[in-house]
Amino acid sequence: MRHLPLILFGLFAAATSVHAQQLAATCHASSSYDLTVQANSLLFDRPAPAPRRVLLEDGTLRVDGQAVALNDENQDRLSLFERNLRALVPRVKAVADQGVDVAVQAIRSEAGGLNLGADTRAELDRRLAADAADLKQRIAASQSTHDWHGTAANQYAQRLASDIVPLLAADLGQQALTAAMSGDLQGAAALRDRASNLANTWPARLQQRMQVLRPRIEALCPDIQRLASLQQGIRDDQGRSLDLLEVGH
Repeated sequence: MRHLPLILFGLFAAATSVHAQQLAATCHASSSYDLTVQANSLLFDRPAPAPRRVLLEDGTLRVDGQAVALNDENQDRLSLFERNLRALVPRVKAVADQGVDVAVQAIRSEAGGLNLGADTRAELDRRLAADAADLKQRIAASQSTHDWHGTAANQYAQRLASDIVPLLAADLGQQALTAAMSGDLQGAAALRDRASNLANTWPARLQQRMQVLRPRIEALCPDIQRLASLQQGIRDDQGRSLDLLEVGH
């Protein structure tokens, strides 16, 4: 059942990654920075190009460690930008929470077509509930986009998959063994094909299921566009545009 890791790797991570993709596609919004929400400030950082580190705190601006003088208008704009962005964070997290629920339901639906034993189904439900609760807790506690991409996200997705893959693999393996020992080689082959087909068709079906999030994402777009407008044209002391958030058409 070597295809199962391909199916389950990142299922819960999809709740956040697909959500992020939809946010970018639906609102035409993107940023080259990561965002960390701190107690008294917002930190935008990226490896390149400069500016690499932008710190906003109550209308003040520091870029790559240097304070930037602002006129009253730009100071007010950045203060409003910071306040509005902080207000947007819990709404984005709420959509990600719903994405977790969608992913859990998707796994249960796919598992329903595998003819799993009653004990396996019960244990799967228990593990899904525990993993979903853990991911929702992580979403609630997270204050940085660094938590949801690259190595950190992949390691978390692998850990979640390792919690579920052995359970399903054992059940399907037993089904295949039972079929083979009874002489039903065709049935054993069908089980392998089912796992393979599931891996091949899963991404498209997950994307389709995630469309249920679209209305809630669309509701975020006006506020995201407002944020982009507030910071548009603000420059550092070297005349470089910050471009913390970019919105296309």
